[in-house]
Amino acid sequence: MTAKSFPILLASFIAVSLALPAHAAQWKGWRGSGGWGTGGAYQRMYDPAKVETVTGEVVSVEKTPSRKGPSNGIHLMLKTGSETVPVHLGPSWYIERLDTRIEKGDQVEVKGSRVVIDGKTAIIAAEVRKGDALLQLRDTAGIPVWAGWRR
Repeated sequence: MTAKSFPILLASFIAVSLALPAHAAQWKGWRGSGGWGTGGAYQRMYDPAKVETVTGEVVSVEKTPSRKGPSNGIHLMLKTGSETVPVHLGPSWYIERLDTRIEKGDQVEVKGSRVVIDGKTAIIAAEVRKGDALLQLRDTAGIPVWAGWRR
């Protein structure tokens, strides 16, 4: 490197260093899972000893606000032969990105844990089968698939 090219190289480096922060997105800090993490109260409600399988028709698909935090959940209202029961699938940020869509009028089979939330019976789904498609939402211990590396 010659002595004449050093100031040009230094000036270029400084210009790039000053320009990069202006183009980078500002980090907003740790956001967490919106209450959907494996250690949360909602996830601890899933009881592998109370797993059952129900079939029926989807009456509605709803986005519901979470009990705590900013993240919404996706729930189905499932009409079986004897009842209409809410089925909790998972966080909207995960469910909305899946390829298989569950819609009103679909016939589905749900495998999950029956729980009581705010005094009302519901099912926290581990699997939802629609025809040949299978949505695997939790493993046999109830750990959600969206927990990823935390398993």
